[in-house]
Amino acid sequence: MNKTIVIVGGGAAGLEAAAALGSSPHHVLILEKENKTGGKLKNWHHLFPNFADASEILKSLEKTLPLNNSEVKYNSDVFKIEQMDGNLIVLLKKGEKIKADAVLLATGFDLFDAYKKEEYGHGVYKNVVTSAELEEMFAKKTFPEQLKDGTPKKFAMVHCVGSRDKKAGNMHCSKLCCITGVKQAIELHKYLPNSSVYNFYMDLRMYGQHFEEIYQEAQEDYGVKFIRGRVSEIAEISDGRLQVKAEDTLSGRPMKMIFDMVVLMIGMTPAASTASIAQSLGLPKTNAGFLAPLHQHLFANETCIPGLFIAGTCREPLSVQESITDARAAALKIIEWLKLKENN
Repeated sequence: MNKTIVIVGGGAAGLEAAAALGSSPHHVLILEKENKTGGKLKNWHHLFPNFADASEILKSLEKTLPLNNSEVKYNSDVFKIEQMDGNLIVLLKKGEKIKADAVLLATGFDLFDAYKKEEYGHGVYKNVVTSAELEEMFAKKTFPEQLKDGTPKKFAMVHCVGSRDKKAGNMHCSKLCCITGVKQAIELHKYLPNSSVYNFYMDLRMYGQHFEEIYQEAQEDYGVKFIRGRVSEIAEISDGRLQVKAEDTLSGRPMKMIFDMVVLMIGMTPAASTASIAQSLGLPKTNAGFLAPLHQHLFANETCIPGLFIAGTCREPLSVQESITDARAAALKIIEWLKLKENN
């Protein structure tokens, strides 16, 4: 008998899970809270490590929807899930209830709110932007005019904004900020060839395949400079440029530098939209606040609730590539679960 599988979230993980479930006879329903699918991916320009066009990746994910037994309900914000008679009842904020045989949470992540780091001046100084805002500038080619007058410009990339920061309430590493800072530094050089870029970092975690090569390329081919030390304060000076105070921990000396733009590399935080769903089911969370799997190694996509699965960045920081792979694994687990349920 055909079953109904509900996927909460139409980002990279949700779309890939729907594609992976397309070969099954079950009806797949994606509940997307916005008016289009794509999640954070639709706001990105290029992806590391090969500078792939994010819009092309998204098109590839979306084009499979008409080819399989999937349906998307837009503007469908889920706030609660209940258990009833061996099924899961998904409740939408607009009042609708949907009965599901299995549910996959692919609710993604939120970006750290840079306003919380008052000493960095985001929202106060116009040329202090986040990495997400810089990515949008790349995509839309909307750099401020004063940065395009042909004169050499200086950029500072400030790492670990809202990550590994006890004061900000986030002790976890978002894992992807380091490589994003390197990628964006290269793109700044490509867009503004006369520019110079400085990365202020705590530790550079080039964990992925080809990440170390990009780091070397940034230095050798584009002259990107790396300074180990946490930035303590950013302030605007009289001509509108920005003074960055930091400590070079390798030399043990404080330093002040002037930049035309400062980019705050903001990390991933648990999605606020996931919190009410987790609370309604009593789902445990990790120390960082993401959804905890049944077992970190053996059952990474399963939860303590029968029939409820998790995939992508709702459970931990992951790249787009990792989220897609994780979604495929979750889809296999769902198919196994439904077979077991039917046989019992």
